[in-house]
Amino acid sequence: MTSASFPKKLMMLGSGELGKEVVIAAQRLGQTVIAVDRYANAPAMQVADTCEVISMLDGEALERIVAKHQPDFIVPEVEAIRTEKLQEFEDKGITVIPTAKATDFTMNRDRIRNLAANELGLRTAKYAYASTLEEYKAASDEIGFPNVVKPVMSSSGKGQSIVKSAANVEAAWEYAIAGSRGDTQRVIVEEFINFELEITLMTIRQWQGETLFCPAIGHRQERGDYQESWQPCGLSAEQEKQAQDIARTVTDALGGAGIFGVEFFITKDEVIFSELSPRPHDTGMVTMISQNLSEFELHLRAILGLPIPTIDQLGPSASSVILSPEQMEAVGFAGVAEALAEPGVDLRLFGKPDARPYRRMGVALARGTSEANARQKANEAAAKVSVIRLG
Repeated sequence: MTSASFPKKLMMLGSGELGKEVVIAAQRLGQTVIAVDRYANAPAMQVADTCEVISMLDGEALERIVAKHQPDFIVPEVEAIRTEKLQEFEDKGITVIPTAKATDFTMNRDRIRNLAANELGLRTAKYAYASTLEEYKAASDEIGFPNVVKPVMSSSGKGQSIVKSAANVEAAWEYAIAGSRGDTQRVIVEEFINFELEITLMTIRQWQGETLFCPAIGHRQERGDYQESWQPCGLSAEQEKQAQDIARTVTDALGGAGIFGVEFFITKDEVIFSELSPRPHDTGMVTMISQNLSEFELHLRAILGLPIPTIDQLGPSASSVILSPEQMEAVGFAGVAEALAEPGVDLRLFGKPDARPYRRMGVALARGTSEANARQKANEAAAKVSVIRLG
């Protein structure tokens, strides 16, 4: 599907920092964007043509705004969406990115894991599901300790923890349920993989043309959420090919067009599929400094059916998150000038209207002479920026 004329009208379902960068990319190519989220003044709303504030789990509200704006494309950017409505919109001729079916599959970890492990026969961590504390205890006994528990529907690692013994099971259950998004209380319990590296392979599926890949991105997590990422990440050619083959298999099964963040565990002997997001990925923010086309620009080109002649990696690069230390109703930043004084460093401050402990408020980006140098520069720049209370 190649768009014959511009502008097109895109409706972003989710308006956080990733959505904001997609909107900026769309505005640069003259597109019209409606930004939607559950709260006012979300980051993407600040740069969109217009916005709507609704719960995206409210099917009637979704119907109302789609009928009002008549978008050409619906672009989901979060998990908490009434996904069955997306199929209805697609049936009416609106293009859902990547497809309504793919969005429904990937909004829930159980469906994408079942697809990968059971239908496609890919190597994944051993896993089980639980909808009650008693089921979770039984699943933990089956999988063994340590294990990893996470909600089947969440974002940015919320509700995820490593459970080292049976004594920690109840607390982990409560944490997982508290971090769940949507109206589902279900968790997945996974075998703990003793990996050497976690990677994200940004995979670009086009309406016409071959599937493309960005160089693999390494990342480090805390509390189930990414803290830093870097590209390139030192995979061997064979490991990169294995990851690409797996990513192509999964995304071909899902179909459609757009960018997918496909996550893997890399062990000494294996490349193991972990998760998949059908949209730009938080670890991929490094591409705003590491590539000629960022993940957001690639997503937009794929959506619109525009050419992607080359994806050039520009040298060792890294990102490091800027987190809020506490709850704040109005936020500002200190140390911005100090961070930007270092050559090869850039910042993105997201413009979120309020803060809470560990909320991601910005990201430092750096290019360096080596992976280690780029990571050091990004981490030092992020540490110089403080999230402060205004008023």
